[in-house]
Amino acid sequence: MTLAAQQHMLAAAIRDGAEPQGLLTADSARGLAVYRHAYRARLAQALADNFTVLARALGDDGFDALAQAYIAARPSRQPSIRWFGDGLAGFMAAAGDDLVPHASLVDVARMDWALRGAFDAADAPLLDAATLAALGADDWAGLVLHLHPSVQRVPLAHAVEPAWKLLREWDPDAGTPSPEVDAPAPHAHTLLAWRQADGTRWRALEPLEDALLAEVAQGAPFARLCERAAAELGDPDAAAPAVVGLLQRWLADGLLRQP
Repeated sequence: MTLAAQQHMLAAAIRDGAEPQGLLTADSARGLAVYRHAYRARLAQALADNFTVLARALGDDGFDALAQAYIAARPSRQPSIRWFGDGLAGFMAAAGDDLVPHASLVDVARMDWALRGAFDAADAPLLDAATLAALGADDWAGLVLHLHPSVQRVPLAHAVEPAWKLLREWDPDAGTPSPEVDAPAPHAHTLLAWRQADGTRWRALEPLEDALLAEVAQGAPFARLCERAAAELGDPDAAAPAVVGLLQRWLADGLLRQP
């Protein structure tokens, strides 16, 4: 057997629990058990790091049970452990009550992942008001805005943000008891997450802003944003001021990049 074949067999034995035929002695079998445990423990630790608030919401035992089930169902295939967990929210959505005792926890996972993604996203020069001020009157209709790479728009089914904030601000190492959190109510909306000044920010989007950011993400020109605002508001005269107001907010928040 070639060295490469032995390495693949050992990797499968550690990762998938396969038995490496002909490679084990009594001592190496004990070593393999140690490696198997360490492999899963490290992946569970990575999940806890990527999903800090979810881990606090579930508690140590509950999160470990979820992590081990996810590791068994979705073994890591990424070269970097940073990206392990990209399918956790989807896995949770299909899991039973024994692993996910409340449906809102799926949204907690989505929020955790979105904010981590915003923090790690690529950088890009921000669009500023001076660039827009230099545009001529005839340039505005065809103006295409571009979202900063860190901007994440995440559909949520529950109003998890207040509970998420409470748990994120809680420090388990300080010895204080876990905050009492009410079960989040169902509320279909979109979460906006992004990076600003080396920190992450988030807020729930109102329907108009959500609709216009969706248009921006699809490359729609400024004229289309105004048309969409008029349709959403039911008032063509209010459309342009509403779009301009949101544009000013996007510039202040650092949501837009230079083209």
